[in-house]
Amino acid sequence: MKNYLIFIAPLLLLIACNKKEPQKAPVLIDTLYDKAWDFNDKDLFDSSFQYFNLAKEAAINRKDSIKVAKCLINMAIISVDHGDLFGSIEISLSAIPYLNPKRKKDRELLSSDYNNIGKSSHLLKKYDEATDFYLKALDHTTNDTVRAIYLNNLANNYHYQGQYDKSIAVYQKLLPMKVVIANQAEYARYLSNYERTKWYQNSKYNPISKLLEALETRIKENDLLGQNASYVHLADYYTKKLPDSGLYYAKKMLNVSLAAKSPDDQLAALQKLTALSHPSDTKKYFERYQKLNDSIQTSRNAAKNQFALVRYETEKHKAASIKKESDILKRNIALSVLVLLLISGYFWYRRRKKTLQQEKEIEVKNTALTYSKKVHDRVANKVYHVMTEVEYSPAINKESILQKLDVLYNISRDISHDTTDLEENKAFSRQLLDLLISYRSESREINIIGNHDELWVNITEEVRNEVFNILRELMTNMKKHSQSSEVNIHFQQLSQHINIAYTDNGIGIQENTQFGNGLKNTETRIKNILGTITFETRENKGLEILIYFPVN
Repeated sequence: MKNYLIFIAPLLLLIACNKKEPQKAPVLIDTLYDKAWDFNDKDLFDSSFQYFNLAKEAAINRKDSIKVAKCLINMAIISVDHGDLFGSIEISLSAIPYLNPKRKKDRELLSSDYNNIGKSSHLLKKYDEATDFYLKALDHTTNDTVRAIYLNNLANNYHYQGQYDKSIAVYQKLLPMKVVIANQAEYARYLSNYERTKWYQNSKYNPISKLLEALETRIKENDLLGQNASYVHLADYYTKKLPDSGLYYAKKMLNVSLAAKSPDDQLAALQKLTALSHPSDTKKYFERYQKLNDSIQTSRNAAKNQFALVRYETEKHKAASIKKESDILKRNIALSVLVLLLISGYFWYRRRKKTLQQEKEIEVKNTALTYSKKVHDRVANKVYHVMTEVEYSPAINKESILQKLDVLYNISRDISHDTTDLEENKAFSRQLLDLLISYRSESREINIIGNHDELWVNITEEVRNEVFNILRELMTNMKKHSQSSEVNIHFQQLSQHINIAYTDNGIGIQENTQFGNGLKNTETRIKNILGTITFETRENKGLEILIYFPVN
């Protein structure tokens, strides 16, 4: 490992040295940021959006997370003010990762960002989502003036949800605030909204005196947008009660909205005038409404496209820069890898020689184990079977013995071939019977129950061979160790399983007995046929073995 590090360390150093330092923005971030605000103050929103975006990119290069967040939040506010609601939410959400809620300065920015998402959601009529974000905005600010604005937004959102009780509760908390009382324009705004909600809650409530009070304050403060809102509330109240008064305030709405240069308020005024005017004037107002609405939609679509284009071009440029840096990095990595391969080739060659030698040793051991198992299963047990037959058969069948010895000879000659011990032209039940009764002797009785041809019809040759070897191993083990005089073997099919119950009256299995290779091979065989085998020494002396395996 030390040798590798000697070569790798200089290469890593070479890559690090070749990596270029991030280029500093050609123009200071603050200059771009201030330029964006200049355009914003002149209502040149598209240029303002573009410069906020440039300032954001420069801030990203300088790793100035606060400035990045500020630029994104301002871009989101411009987007929502010009009708790009979904784009605004997307930009606001992208600002959140740059802010740390544990820092006070960041928390105030987060509150502004959450309020903007709430505003966009409200305009999309997703009032539940708007409520969640307004509450988050309130949770992240400690500024009372800002808090008052957010509370009004929350109360207004409750109003549009039809939750007038909640809206009134928020206004009752909002109106007594010192910062609200100190600012007459804001107080008039909240008071007018409060009175409107009380009227919506109770249609018999008369809010006129308070609505007029709020309007008078707004006129004194020269708050044109505020005056328009008051006229909206008055027109709404009088529309059904006194349509002439509703028409009067709708005309006031149109005049003030024209003076305030607010297209949205002009649309609202024209809509009311269309509904309240004399039929001779309705067409005139409706045509103005259609023309203005088309103009606004065209303007907003252009704004959306412009915002999207600015962001697209920025991402395209970033992607090109990243690709260029990636190509350089890939080239350096490729060269480094080539050098590493050449250097490591020598070490690999040395290790390869050692590995091959170890693999040969392991292969020899595995081969030895494989042949040892085959000799035990295929030859040793077979020899013992023949010995048992010779020892206990009352009359030796010379031809049968020679035939079995011939089989042993063939197996021994080519031990690597996986030939079966079963005879092709002889029923399995008969071969199994011959195997089991061959262990009879003058002092030992073998009783076999249930071993009939039908039992083995659906059993594959592979499973039959495993069962044959398992029983041969058990019988061989019995003859060697059990000292039994009676052995019972019961075959039975239950549903889709076959049970083989072996019992003897021998000495059983003593505690701490270690299984030899034969019984270990038996356990392996029973697993191969998805079966189980259990050994249990009986209380009245003897051994019980239960074998259980599926038919298929």
